[in-house]
Formats: sequence, structure tokens, C-alpha cells
Amino acid sequence: MSTSADDYDKLTKEERVARDKADREREAQEQAALPYRWKQQLEEVDIVVPVPAGTRGKDLNVVLGRKKLSVGLKGKEPIMSGELCQEIKVEESTWTLEDRKEVHIHLEKINKQQCKLSDLDGETRGMVEKMMFDNQQKQMGKPTSDELKKMEAIKKFQAAHPELDFSQAKIS
Repeated sequence: MSTSADDYDKLTKEERVARDKADREREAQEQAALPYRWKQQLEEVDIVVPVPAGTRGKDLNVVLGRKKLSVGLKGKEPIMSGELCQEIKVEESTWTLEDRKEVHIHLEKINKQQCKLSDLDGETRGMVEKMMFDNQQKQMGKPTSDELKKMEAIKKFQAAHPELDFSQAKIS
């Protein structure tokens, strides 16, 4: 879709679902072409870089810098190398060699709030949007999304059971 990230908030729920699906498909295609896999959340980025089977930790050259990342085998061209778009906390970022065939890299972001909602995967974005909505509702003295769901469920139950008297019921 050609909708910018700034316009995302203006989309209907159906348009958001369609856009999220298209974004996930595009991301899957992009990731399939990369020599590594990655996943991002508000506070962190996780990357998995395949290496030749039987690789040992001492065979690797992994560089985690504030704005730089490089992974490769010693004496060879890096499998991946480049500048990061945001600074990371080097002292809290780690890498491990898993099953002697994959390097798992965990990067802790410095500015965890500098991530745009459109940068997040659909599930994380939905969770953040729900938290933002609930916070707005609380500030206005209105019910949160969970409270609205409960109220809707109660209304449906009452409509399905008109023979029951709910006038003295206390529901929390």
C-alpha cells in the first residue's frame, strides 16, 4: 500500500489489517532474500545469522558497536556488516553461537521510544496501540478496552437472558 506511516492512525481497522498483512508479506519476501533473519520490538532487535555447520565461537568475528554490526568468519568477508539506524547499548547486547550453525544476536536499543509504530510487527503494534488507547481512556475517566469488552459481554448476556433481573447486580 502507498499509505505513509503518518497516515496509519487515520486508517480504518479493516485498512490497518490489510496494510499489516501486506507489510508482513513484504517483510517475509525481503527477509527471504537476506542471509539472516531478524525481528524487532520497541526495546530490542534479535537477529539470527546462519553460519557453516560445525562453526566454533573462536572461528567467528562478531563486532557489536554503538551504531555498527558485523558478523563473519575470521579471515573472510563478513556475512553481514553495516551501520545500524539507531544506537544500541553495547554492554547489554549479546551474541551466542547456537548448535554450531547459527549466530543469535540480541541488540538492546538505547532510545526505546524512538521506534515508529509502523516499524513494529502487527502483534507488537496492536499491543502498543491498545496500551495507548487505554491510557487515553483512563485520562478521560472512560473505560479501558478490557472494561469495554466486559461491558459488551454483559450486555449480550443480558439480551440473551431477559428473564434474569440484573438491577441489583454488582459487576467488577
